[in-house]
Amino acid sequence: MSEEAALQVTRLAKRYGATIALADASLTIASGEVHAILGENGAGKSTLVKILSGVVKPDSGTLSIDGQSPPPFRSINDARKAGIATAFQELSLLPNLTVAQNLLLPALPRGPHGLTSRRDTAHRARETLARFGVTDIDVDTPVESLALATRQRLEIVRAFSHAQRVLVLDEPSAALADTTWLFEQIRQIANTGIAVIYISHRLGEVRSLCNRATVLRNGRSIDSVDIATVSDSQIFEMMVGHSPNMEVERADVDVAEDTPVLEVRGLHSGRIHDVSLDLHRGEVVGVAALEGQGQRQLFHALVGLNRVDAGEIRIDGQPTRLRSSRHARQVGPGIAFVPEERKTEGIFSGMRAAANITLPRALRMSTFGLINHGLERRHARAAGSQVDLQARYLDFRIDALSGGNQQKAVMARALHSGAGILVLFDPTRGVDVGTKQSIYRVIREFAESGGAVLMYSSEIPELMQVCNRCLVLYQGRITTELRGANITEQALISGIVGHGADDHEVAAAS
Repeated sequence: MSEEAALQVTRLAKRYGATIALADASLTIASGEVHAILGENGAGKSTLVKILSGVVKPDSGTLSIDGQSPPPFRSINDARKAGIATAFQELSLLPNLTVAQNLLLPALPRGPHGLTSRRDTAHRARETLARFGVTDIDVDTPVESLALATRQRLEIVRAFSHAQRVLVLDEPSAALADTTWLFEQIRQIANTGIAVIYISHRLGEVRSLCNRATVLRNGRSIDSVDIATVSDSQIFEMMVGHSPNMEVERADVDVAEDTPVLEVRGLHSGRIHDVSLDLHRGEVVGVAALEGQGQRQLFHALVGLNRVDAGEIRIDGQPTRLRSSRHARQVGPGIAFVPEERKTEGIFSGMRAAANITLPRALRMSTFGLINHGLERRHARAAGSQVDLQARYLDFRIDALSGGNQQKAVMARALHSGAGILVLFDPTRGVDVGTKQSIYRVIREFAESGGAVLMYSSEIPELMQVCNRCLVLYQGRITTELRGANITEQALISGIVGHGADDHEVAAAS
């Protein structure tokens, strides 16, 4: 790795009205270095990324590339021309365009008459994907039809292809089941002398990939450290200002005589085949699976977003045919859904955070069609406090909040709906360790108060920590059930890769 500074950031600051998003951020990254940026959601990481990417102009501070200070970026194209390319956490792909068009924009190949050449666009897109080891994506496919993990890879490849001096990767592994491809490509691009900024809440990834890390807290740089010389506890303390308390006590739930609040029998929907499961009050039941095993279709069917082809869903013992997510909230104790992709499925951009939280009960806070904003804010404040969302964020547009605070608002909306069942799809994807602990606490308190939770997580340690029972989904079927102390990393990994799938093993706590 060359010691030449590819990127130097000095005292960047950005304010939105009374809110300080970035106060004093400084860091230096050498050519060929893989450098982590760590911090809680709201620490300033997203604002730093937006400044580096040309999305936002800083109020003060400077940045230099190879010792040269470019003019302030006014767009993503300005940043790219200066050598900085970004793969965003909240994907920036255009869903109505094809894979090829997304990869090559804004410079699509043109034919002799000045018209865009579809053939040349497709050819160059295939070459770009192949250059970074991706051969399983059809370049003529509209992006909106791709799975989230595939879209994430496409976002990353596009950034790889544009990076000249600095590559910014914002939570690039959040939707990937396996990081092998990603890490190989990052190491190869770093070996060419390109500096890589890697933003992740997964310290295991940071330790295996990064040389150094800069920690942000409350918009300020706390320190830049060699990863090998600091412990996880020291990093956490720098991030939040105090030592970690990582324990969430998993309660034993006796449901032997309890009627399930949610029963699924012989369900067929999309990739789901003959799935049966029970969910009882007081339980947190996890679903473990590799990407593409049918978990998305299962969860969408349980909240009325996917058609049920065969089988039965019972809520409090009553058969029901769910027609929509709104209908799911209204049946029996009600089912509230927290979706996987908060930007496109979870939040209502342009609306205030308070309005997002209270939306399921908006009619109860209106008179003659006009919202009582005082009542709305009181309800939003009460729901937000349950998930540690600071009241000062309630009047912000939700798309101006950090990803973690957006997720807190989505969780608060689910709680505020009054539903007795929470269906959560990867609820801590892309959030910091502090926000994770808040969400874990909310899940346990909801269950302990008589609610029931079904959650899918892409993180095995999360399932081990939070769930009373865990179901393993493989090729559209539940193949394993684990309880209590038998929810171990070895058992879950064995199940999700298909070991014992033919036996439909059920492991109960001894």
